[in-house]
Amino acid sequence: MNAEAKRQEAMELVGKAYQRQMKGRMDEALALYDQSLQVFPTAEAYTFRGWAKSARRDFEGAIADCQKALDLDPEFGNAYNDIGAYYLELGQLDDALPWLRMALKAQRYESYCFPHFNLGRVCERQGQREQALFHYRMAVEENPDYGPAVQAVTRLEAALKR
Repeated sequence: MNAEAKRQEAMELVGKAYQRQMKGRMDEALALYDQSLQVFPTAEAYTFRGWAKSARRDFEGAIADCQKALDLDPEFGNAYNDIGAYYLELGQLDDALPWLRMALKAQRYESYCFPHFNLGRVCERQGQREQALFHYRMAVEENPDYGPAVQAVTRLEAALKR
């Protein structure tokens, strides 16, 4: 089987794993991500496996998987954002910042609203409310339907008016 056929098979397994993950069937999802990586390692499989690990609060394992993803594809923005989000969950705000900024520069990324939203969360926790509001607004500009960002803008605008 040639490399492209292996990659396609691996990505089909990632799709199946993602479906299981969305249904909360983490053991099955993790097994399918592992199987995908055995067929053909991809940035997607590592990043999504990391996401599944993070659902179990294994943030160190999730970060390691995302770093493996970036070794394969340094332009895969999801992995940068996810590492930043995991550091944010660990309360390591200064460690989160460079990863979230790199996510905004990544060429292969479909949703820049997430790193903007996460940067807003970091800034807000650091007491930089104006900067947080900027990032929340950028998140809404990127994706007007992203409820958490819309709510953050509304909440922070109200707080700043007081």
